[in-house]
Amino acid sequence: MAREELEIEIDAQGRVTVHTIGFKGKRCLEEAEAIVRILGREESRQLTNEYYEAEQTGSVQSHIDVRQRR
Repeated sequence: MAREELEIEIDAQGRVTVHTIGFKGKRCLEEAEAIVRILGREESRQLTNEYYEAEQTGSVQSHIDVRQRR
């Protein structure tokens, strides 16, 4: 079972960086779009190698882990 994660980092200036981990194909964009809708705007986007891999079918385990960095 593949593990999918969204890693969200907010820096001291309030800039948000979202990394999708474990998502294959265009599914990573769908997940990132949900965050963009919450934030209201997007400044830039960089596609990872996983974007170009075939999408997985079947069971997927999703996990949200919230950590605060100072």
